[in-house]
Amino acid sequence: MAGNREFFNRRLHSLLGVVPIGLFLLVHLTVNHQATGGAESFNRAANFMESLPFLHVLEILLIFLPLLYHAIYGLYIAFTGTVNTGKFGYFRNWMYLLQRITGVITLIFVAWHVWETRIAMMFGTPLNYQMMEDILSSPFMIGFYLVGIISAIFHFSNGLWSFMVSWGITLSPRSQVISTYVTMIIFVVLSIVGIQTVFAFI
Repeated sequence: MAGNREFFNRRLHSLLGVVPIGLFLLVHLTVNHQATGGAESFNRAANFMESLPFLHVLEILLIFLPLLYHAIYGLYIAFTGTVNTGKFGYFRNWMYLLQRITGVITLIFVAWHVWETRIAMMFGTPLNYQMMEDILSSPFMIGFYLVGIISAIFHFSNGLWSFMVSWGITLSPRSQVISTYVTMIIFVVLSIVGIQTVFAFI
């Protein structure tokens, strides 16, 4: 019984990491990347997202609740899992370790980012280009956001590899090697998007 519950929790954790959290990450990166076109471009994209019908219901059901479950169970995995990097040093063991580290970093970053944006909006601060420009006005925050964004992207990209394995999409060694290259390309491309976005606010 405990084994079945563990299996279900891990599958659900994996699924939520890709759908809907991973999809939200892609949308969020795309919207924020509009800042590379200037303040007006970003504000227009942000206003469009904020004008979606039933936005708060969608945020709770499709973002915050899945993210809360993924984060809590992810912390459980991170602090109870066994890492064999010292004994074996295989590439996938290092990816396993980095997945756990970036998961913790991402959780800290997301919590802070929500505080600086969504919570600030509840107290009357408008979500616009100026808000992000103010947030990224110090070298420390620039570094913090770069580390947080790259960690989140790595966690998603490498998690996508694990998702395909655990859900039986890539079972053969060859397919897993191919998916490694594909997910690393996704990581590089999305990281470029994220880095460009940060510097667009500076």
